[in-house]
Amino acid sequence: MKHKKIIEAFQNNDKKSPHTFLRSSVLIPIIDVDNEPHILFEVRSHQLKSQPGEICFPGGKVDDNETLQQSAIRETVEELNISADNIQLIGNLDPIATTFNMIVYPFCAILHNVKLEDIRYSIDEVDSIFAVPLKELVTQKPLVHRLKVNTIPDEDFPFHLIQQGKDYSWRVNDYYVYFYKYKDYVIWGITAKMLKNFLDIISNEY
Repeated sequence: MKHKKIIEAFQNNDKKSPHTFLRSSVLIPIIDVDNEPHILFEVRSHQLKSQPGEICFPGGKVDDNETLQQSAIRETVEELNISADNIQLIGNLDPIATTFNMIVYPFCAILHNVKLEDIRYSIDEVDSIFAVPLKELVTQKPLVHRLKVNTIPDEDFPFHLIQQGKDYSWRVNDYYVYFYKYKDYVIWGITAKMLKNFLDIISNEY
């Protein structure tokens, strides 16, 4: 079979390209407060090097030995110090490819038998937590602003190898940034993009 070596190469491939996207799993936690469903958010520790003080959902890098779902649950357990037995995964949302070579895989879950005031989150990663009533988020129209994402080649880019050289028409893409407000909190960026996807899915039920 003339294609045998090609087929075997792919079947045995365990090499990772240096340009492979990093994978991150995130969990949107639904928690009951006063018998009403709320979305739980974290404020990242101000001691973290990456995005200190920003609002986010539990999540992080996917380890090689786990699935996307397992990663989302593990990160939630580690950050909120709750049992995995209390986490009921109910679905996944659209993956998000970021401009910094990462793909974020969001999931949503219900936290059973977990009280907001009893959560003893990891202070190494989390500065504080808060919950927003779901009915308030569903009825809120987020602010939306558009960014222009442009391609800027390095000075040593081999323009002589492409059509039109330095006059090549690079694409300019639109990137939409959403903002949700609750009390003194502003939820924006990737967190808001995941939240909007979640709210779009459930909006017909509310």
